[in-house]
Amino acid sequence: MNISVVIPLLNEYESLNELHDWIVSVMQSNHFSYEIIFIDDGSTDDSWKQIETLSYKNEHVKGILFLRNYGKSQALHAGFAKAEGNVIITMDADLQDNPEEIPELYHMITNEQYDLVSGWKKKRYDSVVAKNLPSKLFNWAARRTSGVKLNDFNCGLKAYKKDVVKSIDVHGEMHRYIPVLAKNEGFSNIGEKVVLHQARKYGKTKFGMERFINGFLDLITIWFISKFGKQPMHFFGALGAFMFCIGFSFALYLGIDKLFIHKAGRLITERPEFYIALSTMIIGTQFFVAGFIGEMISRTQKNISRYKIKTQI
Repeated sequence: MNISVVIPLLNEYESLNELHDWIVSVMQSNHFSYEIIFIDDGSTDDSWKQIETLSYKNEHVKGILFLRNYGKSQALHAGFAKAEGNVIITMDADLQDNPEEIPELYHMITNEQYDLVSGWKKKRYDSVVAKNLPSKLFNWAARRTSGVKLNDFNCGLKAYKKDVVKSIDVHGEMHRYIPVLAKNEGFSNIGEKVVLHQARKYGKTKFGMERFINGFLDLITIWFISKFGKQPMHFFGALGAFMFCIGFSFALYLGIDKLFIHKAGRLITERPEFYIALSTMIIGTQFFVAGFIGEMISRTQKNISRYKIKTQI
């Protein structure tokens, strides 16, 4: 199979039929063998009924229905697990991503040997204050932190080699950082393509300003995991040693001062330096313990999918 199109969605009933017909037209005109996988992330409208109807009419349409809303990352994870195509294309269901981009994305993966190609919505039709400016700030921070030179991390239109999606674990809200996850797994040939962005035709956006706050918090998480995920002792051990040395230095100073300089002075326990020494040594020891626990977890933990599928077709 040439292409698997993976489409996570939430309450996008109005756009599904038009999106399906558009994708099918592109596939047939380019003679691609394909499948379309819709992942219904707990919609409360008639989205799943529409997916069932499309599946009945078109054998290339498959669907996954979650028991409840788990989020876009879990939806993508389920779609990646089910995908069988040599190239996997992800796109949103709101018709803001243009299916006409699929052939060129496919050829960039197959002919130019990219591991991953990310879309870049250079010209956007979103609110400048609500989305454009926060998005630019977010993308700048992601580039500086991750080292992946992309202009638009959050674009839903992306293309992947099959090996990439089968190797990465997308969970939490890490769908924004799939290129970073791919890089961490050794897939470093990451490209970018300017894609057409269209104004939303139906419904309203499912994301508010909180996604940018969550995005920055996730960025810190993925930076830490990328740098110290496999060797947490390198972070916690160094910090613990630093804290313990501070505490030990204060304790040594207090001991020398009491024994040789101010023998008749205040008791050590009456001096604030004593509590600084005690606190920092305890904190340093705790960091060491956290590092050891992190090392044990990193060697024993297995990835577990935390979503429940209600049904699939």
